[in-house]
Formats: sequence, structure tokens, C-alpha cells
Amino acid sequence: MTERAKEVGEGEGTVERRRKLELVKSTVKGTEKRQETTAEKKDFHHYSILQRKMEYKVTVATGTSEYSGTNNYIYVTLVGERGESERTVLDNPGLDFCRGAVDDYTVKSSADLGPLILVRLEKQKYWVEDNWFCRYVKVSIPGERCSYTFPCYRWLVGDKVVVELREGTAKKICYDNLPLEISHRTSELQERQKIYRWLAWAPGIPKCIDAKTEADLPQDARFDNEKRSDFVGSLNYALLELSLKKLAIKFGKSWDDLDDFKRIFWKLRSPIAEYTMTHWKEDWFFGYQFLNGSNPRMITRCKELPENFPVTGDMVQSSLISTTTLKEELKKGNIFMVDHAIMDGIPANVIRDRTQHIAAPLCLLYEHPEKGLIPIAIQLEQKPDKDTPIFLPSDPPLAWLLAKMWVRHAEFQVFQLLSHLLRTHLVVEVVCVATLRQLPAVHPIYKLLAPHLRYTLEINCRGRTQLISSDGIFKRVVSTGGDGLLILAQREYKVLTYRSLQPKFDFLDRGVTKLRNYFYRDYSLMLWDVIQNFVSGIVSLYYQSDSEIEQDSELQAWINDVAVEGFVEVPNFGLASELKTKEELITLLSVAIFTSTAQHAATNNGQFDWCAWVPNTPCTMRHPPPTDKDAVTMGLIMDTLPDISQSCVQMAITWHLGRAQPDAIPMGQYVEQYFTEPAALKVIDKFRKELKEVEEQIIAQNEGLELQYLYLCPSRMENSITI
Repeated sequence: MTERAKEVGEGEGTVERRRKLELVKSTVKGTEKRQETTAEKKDFHHYSILQRKMEYKVTVATGTSEYSGTNNYIYVTLVGERGESERTVLDNPGLDFCRGAVDDYTVKSSADLGPLILVRLEKQKYWVEDNWFCRYVKVSIPGERCSYTFPCYRWLVGDKVVVELREGTAKKICYDNLPLEISHRTSELQERQKIYRWLAWAPGIPKCIDAKTEADLPQDARFDNEKRSDFVGSLNYALLELSLKKLAIKFGKSWDDLDDFKRIFWKLRSPIAEYTMTHWKEDWFFGYQFLNGSNPRMITRCKELPENFPVTGDMVQSSLISTTTLKEELKKGNIFMVDHAIMDGIPANVIRDRTQHIAAPLCLLYEHPEKGLIPIAIQLEQKPDKDTPIFLPSDPPLAWLLAKMWVRHAEFQVFQLLSHLLRTHLVVEVVCVATLRQLPAVHPIYKLLAPHLRYTLEINCRGRTQLISSDGIFKRVVSTGGDGLLILAQREYKVLTYRSLQPKFDFLDRGVTKLRNYFYRDYSLMLWDVIQNFVSGIVSLYYQSDSEIEQDSELQAWINDVAVEGFVEVPNFGLASELKTKEELITLLSVAIFTSTAQHAATNNGQFDWCAWVPNTPCTMRHPPPTDKDAVTMGLIMDTLPDISQSCVQMAITWHLGRAQPDAIPMGQYVEQYFTEPAALKVIDKFRKELKEVEEQIIAQNEGLELQYLYLCPSRMENSITI
């Protein structure tokens, strides 16, 4: 027994029990202490993560086009939910930011920034100002799987310029909850709306970008240097070559004979242009061009003859099969018409003090069971009198040939100014300007449309200043140049409808769903379905219901800008100023993409093929339409057709505008990756596969054909209007 036990009078058993009790207490206290220590360690570990100095790997990609690189200082700041990194100059040993370079850097932060929201890029001058094109920035944390992509695809122009890039995930405004995200969307649009402004270029036509020339556009809307050099160089090359031909053939002189036009077929030629030169006089070839030429949207089914076109059955009976009549063929749906009433009364151009001439022809066509689509009657005036002739295939050959030339002359005016320039270029420009003004770069619809709007603003500015201006090419060589082209454009826009831009409705409304060998129609519908499926796939990733469409304030501002601002001068267009359903959005986006790809290719890419042989599609006529069939001579035809100078310019311009572009991005090939999410990339991959299948079908259907229609092969179409 211990002294202490003795003092208190405790026995040995009591002491032992106390010792056990103290042992239990000490064990409990130890456990509690260890638990406290573990919790403290966890808190400290979490605190240390927040406070430790983080290192981020930053990858910066410079553009691949000429002059994309820079020798200026480039700084980067990473912005996350928990703060910002150090402002870091990006500087590796050797040269940085060379053309096409993908450079890696390390950016440090005093703490974990959390999920990244923005990348801030700054450019400062080093000796001299040197612009820089940034493709994208990628950020990752060494040793961790997490990475971020920040699409850029913009120029940094000027000294001390700052650009903030959103992380690549497409987001509607309702999914941005942080003040920084919302303020970035707002400031981006405010800045863009200062840069991209609407302009009423002329009354009665859609608005366009506020830029007097392409030089007034921001760098992001301009051609790359290679594109600019090629555009100017190719035009000068064509004009120089043909100027030499003019000198060799005598400037300003009329041709002596139709075969003389062969003398300007030197280096500028194509297989179809040469085929045209051989077959242009043949009636089946004349009819074929209404189906698959450069203006395949004009032909309509004729259910009854208009009062101002008094064709009788007896007149055309010799063109029909012997067992039928005109009346029967009208009922069967085998009679078609091309009516150029829109040309009636258009003031003619004056070129070198000589008034040119214009006609507004009506052409009746018959789908012959053996010969195909052939012309059976032509009238060159909309308001005929008793002396107005109706030209027939049974007429003297030169009279019938000249009548067909007058129809083709009207086709030149309509296809160049209306079908091509106004119904593709200027329609897409409205969508382009509205997109830049109302949709931030992070918005899914911006990401969808951006690749299909590349270069459109510059080529349209060049069109207004170089093609249809008061001193442009139309004024120099085209019969509707000068005041006439604006009046023609205003007439077209009075009748332009949104419905007519949708191919299924267009073919249905024109009554041409059963016309044979209408390759433009067949391939357009194939492409429309593929485009619509693609757009539907993208839209469905970000909009699950119609209500989400209505609630997207940025999307509603965009459609309002398109309908109320852009198409304000188009009274019957028929596009609502608000979107209520997914279907409405999908249709509108499909129209924009189809117009900027397939429709533009159909009207632009074949213009040299069909216009290089000038008698087939003359740009102007120097004598009035004939009124006496028997008075038509070869001398009259040669004096009516464009002279040597005008012919050379027509050939040069159609070659320049219709040739394949050296920097073309084929349809569906998205060189600039605005979407980064796997789900969106999967939809894009499916789109490409379906386009490839369409191309294979087109190639297979054209195999063995003497005259192939390949303008709508996806590999031959550009992703946007660039020419």
C-alpha cells in the first residue's frame, strides 16, 4: 500500500481501480486530441491550397496567315472565381508569337484561382507597332487533368490594347450568374455596337454595315493579307491579259463574226465554258441553263398563259410531240415560263456616250419527253402591241438566235444583281451585322454562325465600291449600270420573301418539284436537310424548350435587329421580329447557313462557265430588241452584242469572281473552333460525315454525264461568302 493510499485510508483494490479509471480517461483524452489534430491538419491543408503559389501552364496559338505574328510585348492575366493571377509577360528564350506558333508559358498565382472565367491578353508596343492575331489560349494545371480553352480568333491592334476571352463553353445569358460574367457580356456587346453600326446605303434595300470602303472595317472583318493580295492580283492579271487582247484586236471595235469571240479564250478558260462555246445555240442547252446554269431560280410552272403573252397553240404545235396540244400540256404541268417582268422600264446605261438597251422578255418552255426542256416561244416586251413579234423556233435561224440572246442578256442582269448579289450577299450581311451587334462570343448561336460570316463584310463593301458604284464595273460595261441597278434592286426587295429563301417552299411555290434533270433543286434539297439536321442538333444542345428561346434576351435582341433594323426596307419579307419556338430559330439559322454556302455557290461559282462565252450571256446590248424577224442579220447581231472592250471586261470579271479561291474553307470544315464541348464537336463531326455522303451521291449521279453539275459538292463550296 502506497503512502498516499495509507494517508487516505484506501486499500490496494481501490488504488487499482483508480489507476484503471485514469488510464481510460487518458485514452479518451488522447483520442480527442488526435481528432482535434486531424481536423486542424485538414483545415490547414485546405488553407494551404488556397494560399500556396499556383503555377498554370498557358499555351498561346498565333494565327497561320501572313503577318499574324508579332514582336510586341504580350501579357496575360488569368481570371478565376477566386481572383486573378499575376500579370505576366509571355517571354521564352528566342522568338515568341511567330506565324503559326504554339508557345507554352508558365503563369504564377499567389493562390488557387478556382474555376477560370477569363483570360486577359494585353499587347504593348516594342519599338514599332506590330499587330497580332491570336487563335486561342489554353490553360492547364501541371499534374492535374483540368484544362480550359479560350477561343480568340481576333486581331490585337494598337498599343496597350486589351482583349478578354471567355472560356470556350457556350453559355446563354441565363447561365451566367457571376457579376464578372454578366459585366463581360454587357461590355463586349457595347463595344461591338460602337464598331459595327447599321447604314441605310440606299432607300428601299436592306441596311448594311456602316463603312464607306473596306478600309473602314475593323481588322477582324478584313481579308487576311494573302486573300487581299490574291483578290487584287487576280483581277489585275485578268484585266491585263484581256487588255493586251483588246490592243491586239483593236480597242472599242465590234466583233466581225461570232467565231471572233474565240480570240479572247486564251489562258482564261474552263471545260464548261468551252462546252458552252460549242453548244450555246442549241435549244436544249438554252433550256438546261434555266435548270442548272448560274440563275436556276427563275423558272416556274405555267398553268395558264398570261394575257400579255398571246401565244396560241398553232404557234407552238411544231415544237410539241405530235399527239398533244398546248392546252393539254398546260394541264399536265409540262409547260414552264421564265418572266423577266422586273426588267420592264429599267433605265438603260450610257457607256462611252452610247445608250445601251434593255428588254423584259417572257420565255415559254416545254418539257419535251425526248429533248428535255426547250424554248417554244419568246416575246421581248411586257406590253405588246399588234406589231410586237413572238419569236418561235420555226422563225429564221438568226431571228430565233437573237431572241434567245435577249433572254440570256436579261438573265445576266437578274442573276448578277438579284440572284447573286442581293439574295445572297446582302441578305447574309444583315445576319452578319446583327450577330456582331447582339450576340457575345460565348453565346452558342454566335459560335454556330461565326464561321459562316467570314469575309462577308469586306467582299460586300468591295461590291458596293467596285462593282455597283457610280464609277464601278457595272457602270462601265453592263446595260443596267448607273441608275438602273438601284431601281432593279428596289423592285426585287419589294417582292423578296423570307419564304422564298427556304428551298423546299421555293420549289413548291414555283411548281417545279417534278421537273426532270433539275440538279440544282435535287442537290439543294439534300443540302438543306443536312444543314437543318446540323442546326437542330446544335440548337437542341442549348435549348430544351420553346420557353427558353423566348426567355433568351440576347437572342430576342438579335432577331429584332435582323427584322426591324436590317430588313426594315423590305415590306413583304415576312420575318417576325421575335422568336417563339425552337423550330423558328432552326429554320432561320438554316436559311442563313444555306444562303451563305449552297445558294451562293449555285449563283456564283458557275458564272465564268456560263458567261465567258459572251454571246451566251451578254452583259449589255448596244441595239434595241428587233421588231422585224426578217430584218435580223449577222451584222445586226454583232452590232448588238458587247464590243471587244466590253467582252474582255465581262470575261475578266466573271473569271475573277467565279474562280475557286486559294484560301477557301470548304463547307463544314471549321478551321476556327469556336465550340469546345464534346457534345457540340460530336454534332459537327456528324455534319461533316453527312456532307461527305451528299458529295458521294452527287459525284455518283454525275458520273458519265457529258455536262456535269458539281457546283453544290460540299468540297467545292465555301463555308461563307468570301467572293
